[in-house]
Amino acid sequence: MKAAVQHEYGTAEVLELADVDTPTPRGGEVLVRVRAASLNYADWLFLTGTPYVLRLAAGVRRPRRPVRGSDLAGVVEAVGPGVTGLRPGDEVVGQGVGAFAECAVAKAAHLVAKPANLTFEQAAALPMAGLTALHALRAAEFSAGDRVLVNGAAGGVGSFAVQLARHRGCVVTAVCGGSAELLRSVGVDDVIDYRERDFTTEDARYDVVLDNVGNHPITDLCRVLTEHGTLLTNSGRGGRWLGSLPRVVRAGVTSMLVSQRVKVVVSTVVPADLAELVALAGSGAIVPLVGRTYPLAQVADAFAHLGEGHARGKVVITG
Repeated sequence: MKAAVQHEYGTAEVLELADVDTPTPRGGEVLVRVRAASLNYADWLFLTGTPYVLRLAAGVRRPRRPVRGSDLAGVVEAVGPGVTGLRPGDEVVGQGVGAFAECAVAKAAHLVAKPANLTFEQAAALPMAGLTALHALRAAEFSAGDRVLVNGAAGGVGSFAVQLARHRGCVVTAVCGGSAELLRSVGVDDVIDYRERDFTTEDARYDVVLDNVGNHPITDLCRVLTEHGTLLTNSGRGGRWLGSLPRVVRAGVTSMLVSQRVKVVVSTVVPADLAELVALAGSGAIVPLVGRTYPLAQVADAFAHLGEGHARGKVVITG
C-alpha cells in the first residue's frame, strides 16, 4: 500500500510517498481503509521531532514509527481476533496508527460508527481536536449564560470549542485573525481580530478563557477573567528543548497565587466521549469546519500549510 513516510526528523520535505506493507490487525484491532485523515499539531511535533524532549519517546535519532497520523475515517477492511461489533464494510471514525496511508490499524474501542450525514472528511476532522475541546470545557465546569473566550478560535480545537460552548448556552467570544464570517456562521456571539485588538487590554471579563495559542502571559489572561473564572491553557508552541513544559509550570505556580482557577488541558481517547462527540456532529449540533483538503500524494503540502500556523479549521488528507 501507499503511505506518507518519514525516515528522519524535519519539516514537510522529509515526507515521501512510498510502498509499505499493509499492517495486520492484532487482537482487539481493526484494519481500516482510510478515506480521510486529518492533521493535528501533534503530528507536526512528531514530524519535526521538537521539542527535543519528545524524542525520548518517539526515537532519539530518527522516528520509530515512520508513518504519521492518528485521526481517520474510513471503511473496515478486516478485524483482528476478539473484535465484536465491527465487521468489514462498516464506516467508522476514530483514532488509529499511521493514518496517512491507504490503510491503518486502530483499536476497535477507539472507533465508532460514522453518521451517514457526515462526509468522511468531516468525520476525520473530529477525534483529537474535538475531544480536546470537549475535555477542556468539561474541566471548566461552566454554566449556561457564562461568558467564554476562545483564543485561537479558527483552528481545529478552537473551532470545536466555540461550538460546544455555544451549544451549552454560553456567550462566546472568538479571537482569531480574519475568520469572523466563518465563526459567526457557527453561532459565535463576538469576534475579536487579534491584528486589530488585544483582548487582554480591554475591560471585558470572562468566566472561562481557553487559550490555544500561548501568545500572552498567563498573568494577562487571568486579568481578563472574573474573580473566580477559569483559565484553560492548551499547549502553545513553546521552545525547542522543552516545548510548552515551562508554560505548564508557570500555570501551576500562578494557580496558587490568584483567585481564579488555572488548568492545563489534558485529553485522551475516551470511547464514550468520542461517541458523544460524533453524535453531536451527526445531529448538526456542531459542524466540523474542514479547511483545506489534499490527496495523499500531496501530504507534504498539507504539512507545509499546517506548519505556517494559520490553518483555518481542519486540514484533511483524502484517500
